Amino acid sequence: MTDSVTCRNKFLLKQFLLISFSCFIFSASFSQYYLRGEVKDENNNSLANAKILLHSTNYLYYPDTSGVFEILINNPFDTVTISADGFKPLSAALEAGQYQYIVLNLLFTKSGNTKHCASLTKNFQPSIPKANPDGSKYLSSFMENSFVEASRFPETNFGINPDKISYNNLQRYIDLDGTVPPDALRVEELLNYFNLDYKEPLLDSNFSFSSYLTQCPWNEKNQLLFLHANAKKNDFDKIPPTNLVFLIDASGSMDLPNRLPLVKSALRFLVNNLREKDTISIVSYGKANLLVLPPTPGSFKKQILKAIEQIKAGGSQPGDVAIKNAYTLAENQFIKEGNNRIVLLTDGDFEMGQSTKEETEKMIMMHKRWGIYLSCIGVGMGNEKDQKLQVLSERGNGNLAYVDDEKNAEKALMREFAQIVYTVADNVWFNIQLDSSLVQSYRLVGFENRVDAFRDTINDITAGDVGSGNSIMAMVEITPTPDSVRRSLMGASIGNISLHYKLPEDTSSKFSSYELTGKVSKFSSLPAPYRFASSIAWCGGLMKNSSFINPSSWSDAVSLANNSYNSKDVLQKEFIALLQKAKKIYAKEKKEGGN
Repeated sequence: MTDSVTCRNKFLLKQFLLISFSCFIFSASFSQYYLRGEVKDENNNSLANAKILLHSTNYLYYPDTSGVFEILINNPFDTVTISADGFKPLSAALEAGQYQYIVLNLLFTKSGNTKHCASLTKNFQPSIPKANPDGSKYLSSFMENSFVEASRFPETNFGINPDKISYNNLQRYIDLDGTVPPDALRVEELLNYFNLDYKEPLLDSNFSFSSYLTQCPWNEKNQLLFLHANAKKNDFDKIPPTNLVFLIDASGSMDLPNRLPLVKSALRFLVNNLREKDTISIVSYGKANLLVLPPTPGSFKKQILKAIEQIKAGGSQPGDVAIKNAYTLAENQFIKEGNNRIVLLTDGDFEMGQSTKEETEKMIMMHKRWGIYLSCIGVGMGNEKDQKLQVLSERGNGNLAYVDDEKNAEKALMREFAQIVYTVADNVWFNIQLDSSLVQSYRLVGFENRVDAFRDTINDITAGDVGSGNSIMAMVEITPTPDSVRRSLMGASIGNISLHYKLPEDTSSKFSSYELTGKVSKFSSLPAPYRFASSIAWCGGLMKNSSFINPSSWSDAVSLANNSYNSKDVLQKEFIALLQKAKKIYAKEKKEGGN
């Protein structure tokens, strides 16, 4: 009896130990651990746009808007690689149970006062002129790109900036029967206003590219090289959700028919483009800093329109507190892998209040690194305010547009909505290298640099973002070598160009390289959009008093435009009417000036 009980107890003990051991093994195999911490930059700013790659699973994680992360793992430790746009990637072994403070270092350091250049020729030191001799209050003086020897300086970089405000400046001054201040025009902006000859890239490509080499219409001894890139069109329904925060100037200066009422009209156009998965918020400043519309889904169109109607102009509250509130809203509604953007609508009187210009720009650049961009829309403003908004939009990796009537408002926030808000590529710039056996000298048409930009730096360029369906065109005027005709007939390439960019929310840089045609096409056989583009550059150069264009060639330039524009295109038709009027204004000025 005793032996049987003893055996039974031993059996039960063995069963208990076996079950306990199994439970221990089972629980150990399913233990859960957490990696916790935060990601910051060297200045202790949170990096909400950082990416955390967990090596054990190859899964990608993101911190919250404060840079804080919490990752579930199956082991007490793991290794990760942490990266963020503009920062050096960091790989590290992390232990669960310890709060991690991750600091990422910048890839490069820039002074807050650095002014970027639109274009730079490698190793070329331009002679810097003195400041505007007439004391003009308009934009900072620009330096026209001069011819450089290809044998000594074959390489040039220039940034893409698809802003289109120059056309609005031209339209405004010509409609007032006045000449256009030279610094109010940028030739590349005039060209890209029309989205000329857009061609959809291949399905697996972000850009398409083509080039033409032809006789220069304003200087028959030279050649004109066309560079044409097209960004892909995003499928509107497949575009990630958008977090939009509108920052509206409602100060007393906006109490004019072509200012706040125009802002409201522009926003009404915008509402038509909002989807259910989009979120819109509205902040205003004037009498006070107000939250006009809390974060609201795009499907609530009646509530959004009602909030827009309630905005009233008055007061003189500075915008620094309002822009901070706008960024706080954008942070709180931040959409990972979505579009996060603030759109500032103002007449240009954006006062900083207690914040300095440098502090505001630093805040804008910091949020840009997190993935929150800033675009600016000038409303019924004078040209002298353009530089301030351009700097803000450049710091925020956004676009600058201008509206002064219902038509422009509809164009900016309805027809061009995708191009302004939905970017295909960030930090877009070109590098061009020309063959000195075919090119004696060359100059980039447009892409002029401000004098003060050269005084600050000569090694950095403005690289902008390109929106859905953007057509980007640039030109290079070339003095060919005596041997160029024979070489071009043999099919020689005139050089190479590479397009550099980053995809939105991607830290890695990409580029595409293309050969530049050396075959010289007859100008009259060029596709009409390219001949029209050359007339735009020609007329733009005349209005900017270019030293490389005969000031008496207005008739030829306007005739070329008349013979090449698309009569079915409303914008091109409108431009022809403006040129006809401009020709008379500039002829009258020349006659009165006695030249």
